[in-house]
Amino acid sequence: MHCPFCRHPDSRVVDSRTTDDGTAIRRRRQCPDCSRRFTTIETASLMVIKRSGVTEPFSRNKVIAGVRKACQGRPVTEDALAKLGQRVEEAVRATGSAELTTHDVGLAILGPLQELDLVAYLRFASVYRAFDSLEDFEAAITELREQREQGPPVQDRGTDEEAGNPAVPVPATAAD
Repeated sequence: MHCPFCRHPDSRVVDSRTTDDGTAIRRRRQCPDCSRRFTTIETASLMVIKRSGVTEPFSRNKVIAGVRKACQGRPVTEDALAKLGQRVEEAVRATGSAELTTHDVGLAILGPLQELDLVAYLRFASVYRAFDSLEDFEAAITELREQREQGPPVQDRGTDEEAGNPAVPVPATAAD
C-alpha cells in the first residue's frame, strides 16, 4: 500500500477492525518513511456480469432500486427493502463466487421477495424468469397457490420415516 502523503511503497498495519456490518475490514496504517498514519477499507470484490458482457461491482442499492420498481404501489416499506437488499447480498456472497451474472442476482432476489409481497414477486419474476405468455403467469400463480395451501413445512419431531412411518406432526407440549 503506497503512502498517500509521501508515496512510499510500503506501510505497516497498526490496527485492524471489521466494520459494523462485517462486510469490510478497516485498517489503520503507518508509513515507515514519513511516519504519518492513514486508514484503508478492504472489501471482498463481487463482480456482476451484465447481459452486454460488461462487468461491474455488485451494488445492494441497485438491487433495492430494481425491487422498488416491482413494489410500486404495494405496501412495502423502505426498511423492508433494505432488509431484502441485505439478504440478497448475503446470499450472493455465500455462493463463494467472485463473479455472478445479472440473472443469478435476479434469481437470488426471488425468494426473499416472495416472502415480502406476492404481487411484487410476480412482477419481478416475469422479468427474470422471462415470462412469454399468460400461461407463464398462470403457472406461477398456480405454483404460489399450491405453496400457500401446503403452508409452512411441518417439522419432523421424532417420527421414523425411514422405517415406513409417515411424518405426522407431533402436538406441542408444555415442555416444548
